[in-house]
Amino acid sequence: MPCTFDHEEYVVSTIHWTQGQGPTHQSARWHSENGTACPRRVVVADDRTRADDAYRQACEGTALLWRGDFHNARQLLQAMGRRIDRKPPRTGTSAGESFHLHRRAGSHRARVLGKLLVLLGDDHTLALRRAPDVRQACREAYGPPEGPMAVSLKELLGVIGAHQWRVKGVDVPALGKRIHPHYGVFAPVRGEYVDLVARAPLPLIRNAAATGTAFDLGTGTGVLAAVLARRGIRRIVATDISPRALTCAKENVRRLGLTDRVDVTGPCLFPEGRADLVVCNPPWLPARPAGTIEQGVYDPDSTMLRGFLAGLSSHLRPGGEGWLVLSDLAEHLGLRTRTHLLDAIRAAHLRVEDKIDTKPRHPRSRDTSDPLHAARSAETTSLWRLTADTP
Repeated sequence: MPCTFDHEEYVVSTIHWTQGQGPTHQSARWHSENGTACPRRVVVADDRTRADDAYRQACEGTALLWRGDFHNARQLLQAMGRRIDRKPPRTGTSAGESFHLHRRAGSHRARVLGKLLVLLGDDHTLALRRAPDVRQACREAYGPPEGPMAVSLKELLGVIGAHQWRVKGVDVPALGKRIHPHYGVFAPVRGEYVDLVARAPLPLIRNAAATGTAFDLGTGTGVLAAVLARRGIRRIVATDISPRALTCAKENVRRLGLTDRVDVTGPCLFPEGRADLVVCNPPWLPARPAGTIEQGVYDPDSTMLRGFLAGLSSHLRPGGEGWLVLSDLAEHLGLRTRTHLLDAIRAAHLRVEDKIDTKPRHPRSRDTSDPLHAARSAETTSLWRLTADTP
């Protein structure tokens, strides 16, 4: 049956299905972190459902609400993924075309695998055989329960994984500590950009270590703000437009004992006032994210990058610097040119004082089977030291 929509202050979608010999008609609220539309047709699936049938129905747009064993559901999801992988991905004649084909294939994969659903109960309980206790993970990702809720199994597995990362944390050698990312907040697993901020020379300001002020724009987990505090900057103001990121950064600042040095505020890009140092590590690819989870990677039309450059001069103290941490992967993919970046810097009345480069260390840069391997292997991450180009 099709989903219905209840119009209140926001749109709430509901899935409907029939179950049992009666059969009985049932419904539940639909939720998708990526904004995936409510499935228009839902059927019940269980341990008797064959992978070929599940894959065919998912490709046709039918969602399958799983009512069997949890581990069997995971195996079915993997089997559906293998059927997607049977068709080799197309490769483009250019890096840019390969990128767009790669994203299209990824969207198709997410769309098909997202059709396998599970039902969370009134308290976020997953009432399936051999199911783990997901209540805390779901509260962290979704907030307090508001009645039964249907989500894709693929999304739920991501929620569970994010909870494990939040508990264990991610080791950050530049800090000698662990950072604990929250669900939906970009984790500092690519350490090269953190190392750049940890080793770049601080602006030559009188008594910088004693009186310096820094802004960390788009702080995410708060990792760069923490690095700046460890380097001796007296006061750091960390901002973000994401409420989840702000909560995550505040928690990490408390864990690290830096609440007297780091002030997390927002949602905004620039805080009020001026600073000796303004650091920004915007999403590196100027493309539209498929959902909130991808906002740490994709920056539509380079909105955050352009906002940082446009506002930098008016937020720098005399002699201050702006540090732009940016990969050139977009250039290798044909999504942005170096000329375009330099023109944007000049248009913002900024001058490049220096550029510190590093090569990626993540496994994908060495994965020759990756359709974007040529671009990833050539990638360089840079810290651009920018100053106001005053007459």
